[in-house]
Amino acid sequence: MPTAIDRTGLAGLAFSTLGCSGESLDQVIELAARTGFGGVELRAAADEFLNTGLTAAERAGVRQRLESAGLVVLSVCSYVGLCAQGGEPDREVATLGDHLRLAADIGAGAVRVFMRDESQGPGLSEGERLALDRLLAVHELSRELGVRVLIETHDSHSLGARVANFLSAVDERIPDHSFGVIWDTAHTWSHGETAETSLELLGPWLAYLQIKDADTGFRPVSIGAGEFPIGDLLAILQRHHWRGWLSLEWERKWHPHLPSLDEALPATRAWIAAATP
Repeated sequence: MPTAIDRTGLAGLAFSTLGCSGESLDQVIELAARTGFGGVELRAAADEFLNTGLTAAERAGVRQRLESAGLVVLSVCSYVGLCAQGGEPDREVATLGDHLRLAADIGAGAVRVFMRDESQGPGLSEGERLALDRLLAVHELSRELGVRVLIETHDSHSLGARVANFLSAVDERIPDHSFGVIWDTAHTWSHGETAETSLELLGPWLAYLQIKDADTGFRPVSIGAGEFPIGDLLAILQRHHWRGWLSLEWERKWHPHLPSLDEALPATRAWIAAATP
């Protein structure tokens, strides 16, 4: 019998290791196998098994184990802020370059970044102009490595409209780029943008979607206990014939009251199955 994912036409289900921060690679692989999730977003940080301090041998070992497990790495999740101001002017570029090399070494196709813009327009803000310069600085490296830079709809750029405006400017300045976007659907929803609008705006650059459930105050809650309109989202994706991954960004590191991924992953599969048109 076809699964909900098959009927919806999505590539598959993934999860972020933000939901199991501090666990080992072996534990992540075992969790994915046990729950039937085929993709992962790997958080890169000093307190994780994946970080830019890994040696070449360690990186090769991570890649071999991921490939043996058949896990697709959607992105390496960095904390680079493209619009960040202050400090050493080239620090964000250097850090992004380090994460691009890490992603290439372990077989990931992309690096997740944030915008983190504290400036305002009109037109492109000062921070966005700085972000453009930074993307131009890593463009050749990104292309050589075959690793994309993906902006998550988050913080200052939670709205698809603002991300689309910025990426349109990137298109003009760097026409042959492969940069794109991770659509955190809860962030655009929490800022009043409909899923239909977000998809239309972000479609030209869309890599994959993140999902989670949230209450009326937009706080993360157990899957199925909140108000996130998962049924509407799935219907819109199907109507637009969108193909790609859905990834559960389970923010348990920041919200320890949430259930573990052992509970959240099966609940997510059931949530999607129940809501699939």
